[in-house]
Amino acid sequence: MTGRGSKAPRPPRVWQRMLSGRRLDLLDPSPLDIEIEDIAHGLARVARWNGQTLGDHAFSVAQHSLIVEEIIAAREPDPRWRLAALLHDAPEYVIGDMISPFKSVLGGDYKGVEARLQGAIHLRFGLPAELPASVKRAIKGADKVSAHFEARLLAGFEPREAEALFGKPGGVALSPDRFTPLPAADIGRRFIERFRFLRDIGAIPTKRTIAS
Repeated sequence: MTGRGSKAPRPPRVWQRMLSGRRLDLLDPSPLDIEIEDIAHGLARVARWNGQTLGDHAFSVAQHSLIVEEIIAAREPDPRWRLAALLHDAPEYVIGDMISPFKSVLGGDYKGVEARLQGAIHLRFGLPAELPASVKRAIKGADKVSAHFEARLLAGFEPREAEALFGKPGGVALSPDRFTPLPAADIGRRFIERFRFLRDIGAIPTKRTIAS
């Protein structure tokens, strides 16, 4: 029983305000509160490897995502799954890029928030909330290929160590220049351009896209 004149504690804030003006609830994210401009802006400013990388700029999640989409594009003609690859780390525009060891420490709560955000992002852009298993495997494989190169070229890992953690690139040839960290504004623009290209070649069926 609360004392006379005492106020009930305020519930904790679980939403984040975006530059677009949207307020995204982390516990119950609505596809209607998700904008590609917010995703691009955020991911271009989230550093991979907690910023422990070479270069004058952080190697961002947005730049990583562009590389993963490029790898998928070489083997996957369906633009929907290329879009899914571009957006595979999209929840990190809200929750940041947690390094894998820390994700393991946090366990289920983190994964639950991440999964709900990913599902809402997929629905916003006309993708299935749950991707086909084969597509998930392909994207995960491309993600590991990019991580392998990032580890060696940017994060100071020895080749054998990168191989043990992320596997071999499996014949995927990527120029080291692709991993030169670029300014956030530049990468944000490139991310939007790639999204619009995929949209225009049919990645987002109009009837399945949730209107703003």
